[in-house]
Amino acid sequence: MVINMINREDMLELTRRMTPARTSVTRIAGCYVDRDGDFDGSFNTNFLKLSGPDKAKNLKLAKAVPFSGTNKNLKKYEFSPEAQKPGSMWQLLMALKECGLKNDALLDTFYDVVMERYQSTSEYAVMIFHDRYDIPAKASDKERLWESDEIFEYLICVICPLTGEYEPGDPECGFLFPAFTDRSGDLNHVNVFQKNPDRAHMELVREILGADPAFAFE
Repeated sequence: MVINMINREDMLELTRRMTPARTSVTRIAGCYVDRDGDFDGSFNTNFLKLSGPDKAKNLKLAKAVPFSGTNKNLKKYEFSPEAQKPGSMWQLLMALKECGLKNDALLDTFYDVVMERYQSTSEYAVMIFHDRYDIPAKASDKERLWESDEIFEYLICVICPLTGEYEPGDPECGFLFPAFTDRSGDLNHVNVFQKNPDRAHMELVREILGADPAFAFE
């Protein structure tokens, strides 16, 4: 059904703000994983305290998710009611969003799940961004108004192979949670990015996120 597909304009609305001058990203956290799949350090930083070049470099990684090919590289998956129960990844992501990535214990739990289930034979980085977007209202003629309709608080996660010592390369996969649907937060869905759809990391959808591949809207 076309109505369930990702709207490209929704994604572009987010990516237009992903520049050092316009960003409202509040925090970036992540961990490094060695080629044996073992934890190799982590970080958790106020995004606004990064240097200009570091902001630009990290925003490029985050932007890879919403800027990717809509409904090809980026697809929307549903969280069933079962997948939203206590102890679920959905619940953990909600908690990470609400604390603004300031709870290291929650982050460590997330990293543990990824390291246990992500399939890779090389070292990689898991990086998470927290953002709050004050969505401007639009008039009936689609001209922007100054008043805000909603504050969209969300996470972007990317999983990147390391190209050097603690230097992440282009993301292999990632996600945007909650999904951004009709210019609004959609807690029942997640937008999942795959750099190569023909060799997709479906373990990210099934085993890590716990979303339902049967409900991919394409």
